[in-house]
Amino acid sequence: MPDTSTALSDRLRARLGDKLQTLRAEHGEVTIEVGSDNWLEVARLLRDDAELRFDTCVDLCGVDYLGFGQDEWDTDDVSDEGFSRGIEGAGPGRFTWEERPRPASDPRRFAVVIHLLSVELNQRLRVRTFCADDSLPVVASLTEIWPGLNWFEREAFDLFGIVFEGHPDLRRILTDYGFVGHPFRKDFPLIGNVEVRFDAEKGRVVYEPVTSVEPRVLVPRVVREDSRYQQSRAEQGS
Repeated sequence: MPDTSTALSDRLRARLGDKLQTLRAEHGEVTIEVGSDNWLEVARLLRDDAELRFDTCVDLCGVDYLGFGQDEWDTDDVSDEGFSRGIEGAGPGRFTWEERPRPASDPRRFAVVIHLLSVELNQRLRVRTFCADDSLPVVASLTEIWPGLNWFEREAFDLFGIVFEGHPDLRRILTDYGFVGHPFRKDFPLIGNVEVRFDAEKGRVVYEPVTSVEPRVLVPRVVREDSRYQQSRAEQGS
């Protein structure tokens, strides 16, 4: 069976030229990265080129790389007692703005990713671009190329604060009216900024600072090999 990812990679290099920043072909999947200034032009070429024909955009999402490559585990200077002994609790969502984490491997923060499908040629492609300005992340809207991305871009705007220039109706789509902030940003508090309750005296819903939820580190359950499990298996076997 021919390697379709290799053939697609060769066509992309030939068609995009210097607009192509990176290309990776792993596990039969092709991922390319282009500059935000070429985002709209490259998308149109991917749709219209006779040897690419990516007529369908399956998905669009935002990504926040703040703190990428960092974790909340400390295994160098901890005790040997307690399940959460290695937790520092200083990950995204639990820090002051001045002490916010920085990307470990890439200084760029906000990115937009699309997944494309060519029904005619039976091939798929992942495309990523980074926003040029972290303080005001902006990329061109792709709704003129794939109109179905209208709500996808609104979702990325709502959750990540990424502005899609040229979008016909860019407004929030998931959060409540008057919501402040963008909840999928890594520096957004995990417990939120406000909580909602019904006030019987006022006869309406009121918003208040969060007081009923304490920030905590969510540690996944880990199965460890130790003497307790070995002893249990030995007893069951006997």
